[in-house]
Amino acid sequence: MIDPTPAPLSTRSASGWIRTNLLATPKDAALTILAVALLVWTLPGMINWLFVQAAWFGTDRSFCTTAVQGGIKPNGWSGACWAFVGDRFQQFMFGRYPIDERWRPMLVAILFIGLLVPVLMPKLPRKGLNALLLFVGLPIVAFFLLHGGVFGLQKVETPLWGGLMVTLILSFVGIAVSLPVGILLALGRRSTMPVIRILCVTFIEVIRGVPLITVLFMANVMLPLFLPTGWTIDNFLRALVGVAIFASAYMAEVVRGGLQAIPKGQFEGADSLGLSYWQKIRLIIMPQALKLVIPGIVNTFIGLFKDTSLVSIIGMFDLLGIVQLNFTDTTWISPVTPITGLIFAGFIFWLFCFGMSRYSAFMERHLDTNLRR
Repeated sequence: MIDPTPAPLSTRSASGWIRTNLLATPKDAALTILAVALLVWTLPGMINWLFVQAAWFGTDRSFCTTAVQGGIKPNGWSGACWAFVGDRFQQFMFGRYPIDERWRPMLVAILFIGLLVPVLMPKLPRKGLNALLLFVGLPIVAFFLLHGGVFGLQKVETPLWGGLMVTLILSFVGIAVSLPVGILLALGRRSTMPVIRILCVTFIEVIRGVPLITVLFMANVMLPLFLPTGWTIDNFLRALVGVAIFASAYMAEVVRGGLQAIPKGQFEGADSLGLSYWQKIRLIIMPQALKLVIPGIVNTFIGLFKDTSLVSIIGMFDLLGIVQLNFTDTTWISPVTPITGLIFAGFIFWLFCFGMSRYSAFMERHLDTNLRR
């Protein structure tokens, strides 16, 4: 057996990478030239509008409008209004959460980062305890910190919550609930017990048959009709339950795909060891299945993160909703305010989604067992 040797130096250098990846064939060369021409044509104008001509500081719309429009900019000016984003930044982050109490969501964010980072680093020990604190302990502490009403904390009703805080809470709860529930639903769908299998199949297919906006609408409008007189459920809690149920149904199908990809010999091998059903699933089958469907799991998480904007139909304002709400504010209304706000919101969404995507790729490389083709 001959050991593998490093690639020739000519292919490892910058020029070698360009020849291999950009100019390998006439079609590659043509596409590369087309892409470079497109960048040269669009980038200067974008950089000029976003950064060079942008209004970075200001206290009202006059800093982002021309003289004809009642502002201080010369006629014909056009640029991003980052002064609007800077002035409303805290509102974009926390919604209408009281200014004096915003240390509470910031403390929750610090706790979240402090517990999440060790979970994401494979080499750090005590993953079980860390995950328990993140997915069980933190939600309880975060609820009392954010909602208040105990330990002398001022009560802050959920209609005052908004912005990125709502986006992160909805997506975190949806992710934390959907993965374990989705695994149970996937196992139930493959169960040999007819009642369990029919219940799981019915739940998954019914939820997958309707869009998320319908689930939220049903939770907000139809659910109160079935409750006893005088009973009510918080709008935000309804949104959390709706998002978690919706994501669980999709996660179940992703996990089922991983289970079906496991060779039958793995099940037979586990049975030959005398393992119980749950030992077989926990120690042999599920780790392999989850590793196979990492891209699908992260894809579901990314889709869930972006779908949180739909909560605006039940009166909640996530990051996109609170940005759009400020478009009608007479203090900052101008022709460039909406597009600047949307660019800011889009960048924040891209930042989180790109981060999840890159971490997924890292975990695929870390867990790689030469199954790549």
